[in-house]
Amino acid sequence: MAHEPLDPVDLTARLIRCPSVTPEEGGALQLLEAELAAAGFVCTRVDRAGVSNLFARWGEKGANRALGFNGHTDVVPVGDPADWTHDPFGGEIDGGRIWGRGACDMKSGVAAFVAAAVDFVRESPPQGAVILTITGDEEGDSTDGTVAILAWMEAMGERMTHCIVGEPTCPEFMGEMIKNGRRGAMSATITARGIQGHSAYPHKARNPLHGLVALLDKLVRHELDCGSPGFDPSTLALTTIDTGNPASNVIPAAARGVLNIRFNDRHSGASLTDWLKAEAAVMGEATGIDFSVDSRISGEPFVTDPGEFTGLVARAVEAECGVKPVLSTSGGTSDARFIRGHCEVVEFGLVGTSMHQVDEYAEVAHVRQLKAVYRRLLSDYFA
Repeated sequence: MAHEPLDPVDLTARLIRCPSVTPEEGGALQLLEAELAAAGFVCTRVDRAGVSNLFARWGEKGANRALGFNGHTDVVPVGDPADWTHDPFGGEIDGGRIWGRGACDMKSGVAAFVAAAVDFVRESPPQGAVILTITGDEEGDSTDGTVAILAWMEAMGERMTHCIVGEPTCPEFMGEMIKNGRRGAMSATITARGIQGHSAYPHKARNPLHGLVALLDKLVRHELDCGSPGFDPSTLALTTIDTGNPASNVIPAAARGVLNIRFNDRHSGASLTDWLKAEAAVMGEATGIDFSVDSRISGEPFVTDPGEFTGLVARAVEAECGVKPVLSTSGGTSDARFIRGHCEVVEFGLVGTSMHQVDEYAEVAHVRQLKAVYRRLLSDYFA
């Protein structure tokens, strides 16, 4: 029976019209489940702790070759809707672009790989399995999304042999970049406690801000490394200093600073935490300020080594985009950091210029091009 190809632009528009601001599902996964089930995918909701997730498989469980795609349908808040030129949940097409929250990050990517997978299994059913893992928790805490799906897969004996994450990866033009790894990410809150007092009598107080500012300045000035093979130098950014003190004539009892570190494989989250604590202890000895460090590690650095799989993806990108992509570990974090413990994983998606911005958009031609890349990759993978 002949089927009309699934249009990724129309599917993107329908997904944008689902108001799935984290942690709301907004109807997005229900829409995808209906499309996938109609194409013969076995669909399972893997919801956890109020987060909605979808697992979908075409083919037999435990197949020797099982290509996976991963993405998310949750989006960041729109801010003030009055600032938008187009309805943030309208999915309007205007000027060759599709507009709305999630148009770039990453309902278009999900629509592209769903459309490619549906067409592929209908037109040329493979010897193997096609697996889609779609979460509603990537823009949130990321504790009950892809992590929950992977835990469920392990318990149920489900497995991908390779996976593509459909996040936007291209800085300026389509086909420019494949992410074959990511830096680690962590944040740390450093709390300084002193003795409160009157600012006119500083000798009777112990100002935590003086010690905290000195410590933060030392940390910011420190060169973590000069980079490593496949990774840029690690970075440390101070993001806030806070005392909660409304009075200009009072020395506060406590103050805190928050910093964010993006690190390469010369470090681990644990080693950087140990470094921060050691520096805080030294500053505490020098100033008499009591310091504490509370760190939160979002992910460790990883690389999928160039090889058969990265080459397969690169050839599909070049064939459809006319550009030879570069491999990169730049940027922030993604759910690939969880998948890398399950199977080889790379990321490829749209140009990410407008993600998280007011008037977020995706080029209509790029959405169709992305589907073509995924469709070719499926054919080549199972050839």
